[in-house]
Amino acid sequence: MQMQAKWMLLLLLCFTMLVGCGQSGSSNAGQAADKAAGQGNSGTEPSGDKKPNGGEENIELTFYYPIAVGGPLTSVVENMTKKFTEKHPNITVKPVYTGSYADTTTKIQAGIQAQQPPDVAVMLSTELFSMLDTNAILPLDDFIAKESGDVLQDFYPAFLANSQVEGKTYSIPFQRSTIVLYYNKDVFKEAGLDPEQPPKTWADLVEVAAKVKKAGRNGIEVPGSGFAYWMFQQFALQNMSDPKQNLMTQDGKKVFFDTPENIEALQFWQDLSLKHKIMPDGVIEWATVPTDFLEQRTAMMIHTTGNLTNIKNSAKFDFGVAFLPMSKQYGSPTGGGNLYIFKDIDPKKQAAAWEFIKFMTEPEQAAQWSIDTGYVAVRKSAYETDIMKTYAADFPQSVVARDQLEHAYAELSTHNNGKVSKALTDQVQAVLTGTTDAATALKKAQEEAERALKPFNK
Repeated sequence: MQMQAKWMLLLLLCFTMLVGCGQSGSSNAGQAADKAAGQGNSGTEPSGDKKPNGGEENIELTFYYPIAVGGPLTSVVENMTKKFTEKHPNITVKPVYTGSYADTTTKIQAGIQAQQPPDVAVMLSTELFSMLDTNAILPLDDFIAKESGDVLQDFYPAFLANSQVEGKTYSIPFQRSTIVLYYNKDVFKEAGLDPEQPPKTWADLVEVAAKVKKAGRNGIEVPGSGFAYWMFQQFALQNMSDPKQNLMTQDGKKVFFDTPENIEALQFWQDLSLKHKIMPDGVIEWATVPTDFLEQRTAMMIHTTGNLTNIKNSAKFDFGVAFLPMSKQYGSPTGGGNLYIFKDIDPKKQAAAWEFIKFMTEPEQAAQWSIDTGYVAVRKSAYETDIMKTYAADFPQSVVARDQLEHAYAELSTHNNGKVSKALTDQVQAVLTGTTDAATALKKAQEEAERALKPFNK
């Protein structure tokens, strides 16, 4: 009887323990469900599961990036993201190639509308106002303030010009550029020209292009597709009397397209083909120009420095890189993409995205990115790294775009930027095809832009 009582007591104890375990599991599951439900209601995603070692959460970031230049850049980006995960084992970055800059912006806007934006992305620096108008991007000042020292002090001011507005920073420069002049040194020698003396003025450009032009070879090519507004802006900046002037105000609410100086600038671009006969008529495709240069169908080209590494690796001739020729001053708009973080994502993902941005723009990474692509390293300290010093010593063309930043200005960027830049692009192309004159075209572009900006000037 005593033995039976003991067995009964033991069975009762086991039953109690089993019930307790079941209730504990139900409670945890309920808490997890409540947490997930709360995240679902807020439109965010779970950050990840706890890692057994170290207790850090596994976080996956979706990273959108475009490519607008030649060369195998997808592998370069993928290698950079792998290096980041090696340094931050709990953060996995999923790089997604999203096509051109325009394609990338379209995909991001669709994601924003569906409340499913990427976590971090490279977009044109000029998308600043468009992203602000849709309340899509996160200001980065809180992250910057937590870093030791003045992080932004190391970035070139010309690149930050399209990153900041009203005292706040909304994106960090990454794959940035200026427009530069490429020229074939072998062709210069053939024409009896000094290969170390590229044209420095508009008059020089016309004279030199006429000397190097011959059957089957153009003197100069400037692309008129894709980024026609950008190419026009470099001519406009070179012809401005006031170095502080630009095509738009800093707040992105007004533009100045139809000034006499800008009309002269557009006329000069048209004259390269229709008057001086040193460039093909019409709109030359963006991708055609570097191909023509590499195949020696043009002796000179004006194009982004983002093509520099592609030209270096592909050219079968000696080539030079130089500042853009000037009219009244040297001048180029900056170009390229910045890194943005989006609002509608989990705060833990935002913090992880900031770590990713810091890594991608570290001096060593910025230097290697510049070497691999031709884009300008966005930080001054990148040019003090051993890897960049060695590269620049062997390939001095790599620092021309960096040096030209002293004469670089913010790229055209406004509210309703798509419509404003399209208004200018359409009219520039109309002039290049000879269907209208520069004054009429820029007057029409100004009127269209003012209509697009009217809601922001009330």
